Amino acid sequence: MTYAELVAQIQSYTEDEYTTVDVNTFITQAENRIFNGVNLPDLRRNDTGGIDFANKFLNVPDDWLATYSLAAIDPATNETAYLINKDVNFIRQSFPDTDAAHFGKPQYYAVFDDTTFILGPTPDKAYNAELHYFFYPESITTAASGKSWLGDNYSSVLLYGSLLEAATFLKSDPETLANYTNRYNQAMVELTRLGEGKNTRDAYRSGQSRIPVKGRRGSAV
Repeated sequence: MTYAELVAQIQSYTEDEYTTVDVNTFITQAENRIFNGVNLPDLRRNDTGGIDFANKFLNVPDDWLATYSLAAIDPATNETAYLINKDVNFIRQSFPDTDAAHFGKPQYYAVFDDTTFILGPTPDKAYNAELHYFFYPESITTAASGKSWLGDNYSSVLLYGSLLEAATFLKSDPETLANYTNRYNQAMVELTRLGEGKNTRDAYRSGQSRIPVKGRRGSAV
């Protein structure tokens, strides 16, 4: 399903026409709802970058959705340590960065905010980082091709998600809202099954795109 086909179906189902801004809002809200509701193996990447000495913060990629794994790699020995996800407060209380005696090889990480991880202990030297993560694919509303991963692979969940957003905007009657909600939920169940069964290959051994992960004050590897 292309962007033009999706817009036409939204207008046909709701028997209404919308501004481009409104219909794009329905679609992008639906996309965000979908991708935040299921992790799909097809939408994973491996990225590499640098962890800076004495800098406990690490920026995440712009399209980061959720972490699959984060590793700190000693550049001298190539020894890899996979970091354990913890709460921000645990890291801040357990690993104060005011004293270099508390520095060490990072063992833990937490999501500090929408753009940054916090690491603990604070790095005692520079390390390489490898982030394996789920990402937000480009929206069908901005893709030059007018296509998207959802539109190509599971258009029904995108359609019913968009219709649910449109019906909410229009303050549709309860029966209509319930209908779109049920159809959307059914489509999400099928999408989840697709994600669980479609891609069973080992992502660490398959070729995947790599983009830089930058330290807040460091340069990309």
